[in-house]
Amino acid sequence: MSVDVKRVYEEPGPDDGTRVLVDRLWPRGLTKQDAQVDQWRKDVAPSSDLRRWFGHEPGRFEEFARRYVAELEGNPAVSEVAALGVDGSRLTLLYAARDTEHNHALVLRDVLRGYLDDTASGSGA
Repeated sequence: MSVDVKRVYEEPGPDDGTRVLVDRLWPRGLTKQDAQVDQWRKDVAPSSDLRRWFGHEPGRFEEFARRYVAELEGNPAVSEVAALGVDGSRLTLLYAARDTEHNHALVLRDVLRGYLDDTASGSGA
């Protein structure tokens, strides 16, 4: 399975597979038709408190990632999102943040990849 990330404002591509918006808020200025989102999973987005604390400041990203992973631990929605790609299909996580190097979708991608690797090896998550 492949888990990729993409800004929701980018043009949908034929290789995107299942497109999952992973933001708590709907992206500004974008219609649901233009977004071509298969699922909107607010339940895997960072909490509002954590999102506000981070404030998209790159210097806080490492601590943000640590706190966000802690929020995701034990969240049943993580396995539900991972299940979208268990059959080997591509999963594209969509986010609205402008910063392509410091955002929650990258952290979630790594968590999902780890979850799927554990599932494939039979060790569970």
